Amino acid sequence: MENERRVQQKAPAGRYALLDELRGLDLVSMMLYHACWDMMFLFGIWMDWYAGMPGRLWQQTICWVFILLSGFCVQLGHHTLRRGAQVFGAGALVTAVTLLFMPEDRVIFGVLTLLGSAMLLTDLLEKPLRRIPPAAGFAISAVLFALTRNVSAGYLGFGSLRLWLPQALYANCVTAYFGFYPWWFYSTDYFALLPWLFLFWAGYFLYGIVGRQRMEPLRRSVCPALGWMGRHSLLLYLLHQPVIYGVLSAAAVLFA
Repeated sequence: MENERRVQQKAPAGRYALLDELRGLDLVSMMLYHACWDMMFLFGIWMDWYAGMPGRLWQQTICWVFILLSGFCVQLGHHTLRRGAQVFGAGALVTAVTLLFMPEDRVIFGVLTLLGSAMLLTDLLEKPLRRIPPAAGFAISAVLFALTRNVSAGYLGFGSLRLWLPQALYANCVTAYFGFYPWWFYSTDYFALLPWLFLFWAGYFLYGIVGRQRMEPLRRSVCPALGWMGRHSLLLYLLHQPVIYGVLSAAAVLFA
């Protein structure tokens, strides 16, 4: 009982500790995924499982949790516009740094750009979004996410139900921001508004379905270290790749 009390006290007052810890856990998973990416594509260590379906599922799990959770938590904050501008600016910084120092591995319209854009749009559209019943909003967002999941491949729909889109939509970097990227566009981390904005909004409406009263158990902390990582996820995201690359480079020299 005393140990449980100590664990709970380490979470900042007013926060839902388990949400921070879930974000932190997803961040650790992302760091491990990027470490594997570096080993494969920068250090030439080939891993069949990573290049195949297991690696694809791992990557999708990370981004789905991160985006859905970000949408879920947006109503817990009080400065969505400012936070969105910060995250969008961090995404612009990642793009600038990779274009300058790693143009062959550039990041254009990565996950930070998406999350910043989604926060800004959600703040601007807050009044009409709040008028939508949460259950209906979640269902609509989920359906639109499914319908737009393959816009990058040139069509709306899924399975055999496909509506092919005009190729004129896939014109340049501006259209790529919305999900319609031309054949010459390249980014090692690419999350366009379509379809991912709808997954973010699914999380936004899921918060309304759950409601604050049902969220009280989420205040209990299980792993404070993960909670700390979740609360500092933006800073850790910006730092993790240089640190991982430095550690792998040192290991390559040490074991050469």
